[in-house]
Amino acid sequence: MTSPRVRKIADRIQVIVAEMLERRIKDPRLGFVTLTDVRLTGDGQQATIFYTVLGGDEEMAGTAVALESAKGILRSEVAKQLGTRTAPTLTFVHDALPEEARALDEVLARAKAQDEAVAAARANAAYAGEVDPYKKPREDDADEDDDPDALDEADDPADDEDDRLS
Repeated sequence: MTSPRVRKIADRIQVIVAEMLERRIKDPRLGFVTLTDVRLTGDGQQATIFYTVLGGDEEMAGTAVALESAKGILRSEVAKQLGTRTAPTLTFVHDALPEEARALDEVLARAKAQDEAVAAARANAAYAGEVDPYKKPREDDADEDDDPDALDEADDPADDEDDRLS
């Protein structure tokens, strides 16, 4: 549905069918139906109507049968109110989007509960090793001159050279 005209016609079909289901179709098999979307082909020949049903599988099956039996009346009313040259054929498809959204919400709720459990476990956690595991430079306890550049007598290379010469 790239054309704005096609989108307007699809919206109008959705309104017409919803009003017909609410006011004129008196089938007892028809459950609590919500029309979620209407998709119309570019040439206006085919209209796919997506719907959801409140209830279980039994209500869903009864509603599907009721919609199939009322398809002719709905199509004639759509043709009369649209005033177009041809009336689109109506195809009713059960919309699985609400069930998928519900499953996604359950997955997100489980993930949130697991995150909260990890956060609670982290609150009582302690370090596995020392508090500060990083190496630090050694600090000598021997009192030496305050001059850090001064060499110790044992480490003086000049003394080593004097020992070799003698």
